[in-house]
Amino acid sequence: MTIKDDFLSFNTHGLYCKYGDFYLDPKEPVQTAVISHAHADHAISGNNQVYCTEATAAFMQLRYGKNAAKVFNIAAYNNSFIVGDVQITFISAGHMLGSAQVLMEYESVRYLYTGDYKLQPDATCEPIEWVKTDVLITESTFADPEVLHPDPVAEIQKLNDIKINILLGAYGLGKSQRLIQMINEHAPQKKILVHHRIMPINAIYEKYGYSPGVYQMYSRRLMKNQEEYVYIVPPFTFDSYINAKGVKRLFASGWKNLQVNKNDTLFISDHVDWNDILQAVEHTKPTQIWTLHGNGTHLKKHFGDDIFVKILN
Repeated sequence: MTIKDDFLSFNTHGLYCKYGDFYLDPKEPVQTAVISHAHADHAISGNNQVYCTEATAAFMQLRYGKNAAKVFNIAAYNNSFIVGDVQITFISAGHMLGSAQVLMEYESVRYLYTGDYKLQPDATCEPIEWVKTDVLITESTFADPEVLHPDPVAEIQKLNDIKINILLGAYGLGKSQRLIQMINEHAPQKKILVHHRIMPINAIYEKYGYSPGVYQMYSRRLMKNQEEYVYIVPPFTFDSYINAKGVKRLFASGWKNLQVNKNDTLFISDHVDWNDILQAVEHTKPTQIWTLHGNGTHLKKHFGDDIFVKILN
């Protein structure tokens, strides 16, 4: 059993597996794409053959219409299929509804591409699952010992102390549904309003049995009243309300630069932090770690000679 150092490599189209002749979450349209989840930085339009979960296909079709892909090949979690000479299995990633880690097996070696993943409980998506692997190909967005995400429940409970209406910025797909569910559970006196562009996304969540809970579509008439409304809006709308009066502006994110100010923060991330990545390594037992989408140098230093760490990007 030999790990192939060239099993994955980057080219102008994105992350390529030459042994299966496919791309993982390509950046430009390709002949064959394996898509981990439906966020726009991982799932673009215009690919010919797309392999993904059913929910991911539904979100892509909502966003891109006829240009989503020429052919969707739908696979359920833990059901293997073959692309080229590589056996592929989707493993739940816990990042958002339909998100998948991609387990690739070639010549008896297992390569696990995490895509974006999350360990924290989330009632609006399938929980993360673990499988053993030889190579863990992990996203490393927050792979820094100094980046530790706070408890999301404690963060959402901050809303209980805000008695005026709240304008809550959040990404429409995944984050907004998680926030609706958490507010319903942990700040139940709040009345949730959602932007009209989030409504069809919620409908897909409900179709697949992951209802985020109680909410209604925004109307200007409602927000004129101070009744502890929380109006959830996508980033472009949030930015347009920079001078909004009579509301508290918050943006839910794991990124410090997206917080409105030091006093009004809502650190809720859908990515793994440093401790989460260490847990992932413990669960998957790799002999090598390859890092993507961030800084892998901290992991390289942490594991030293114990586990070989390669920085792909």
